[in-house]
Amino acid sequence: MQGQGHAQPVRRPPHDAVLVLVRVVLVALGVFSAGFLAWAMLLRLAVVTRRPVDVGVLVTAVAADVLSIVLLGSEPGDDVHTPGGYLGITLLFGTLLGAVVYYLAADVRHFQRQREAYTAQQYAYAPPASPYTTGTMPPHTPAPSAHSVTPMPRPPLPQPPIPAPPQRPAPARIEQVRAELDELSGYLRKHDGHREGGHEGGR
Repeated sequence: MQGQGHAQPVRRPPHDAVLVLVRVVLVALGVFSAGFLAWAMLLRLAVVTRRPVDVGVLVTAVAADVLSIVLLGSEPGDDVHTPGGYLGITLLFGTLLGAVVYYLAADVRHFQRQREAYTAQQYAYAPPASPYTTGTMPPHTPAPSAHSVTPMPRPPLPQPPIPAPPQRPAPARIEQVRAELDELSGYLRKHDGHREGGHEGGR
């Protein structure tokens, strides 16, 4: 069993100027032929699109042209005098008008879709962008050398101790020292007084 095949690539649509020129020529051909060649633009549309609807419209237009020619040919003279002749003229110009409107609308819509499909196909087949073409270079990471030496972490240097501010003695301590000094001073006075008195008595 064979797998599903790839979708056929969409052909590039013709240039807009070419399409406009073809449309103008075919419409002018139908108008200047008084509607007898209106089927030519519908034939071109059916060949391009290959849709059953467009083929059906072409067959209908050809049948209407043939019927209008038969009705106009049944007139006895060059002028139109019978209801059949008027019906033939109405059918002929009505077919021309309908063919022009249908052809232009269907042709523009067909090539618009073809252009969109072709653009989508180009995006689908586009290769992924290379970092060397977008102008952004990837960051370069140098490879580690075999002879590189890993630096050892240094121990932190000892910081000298910050001297604490001198503490002032508490007021109670000062009073205690003052009291002891007064007591010592009084003791020394007494002691000196006893010594002086002893010396005078011995004389």
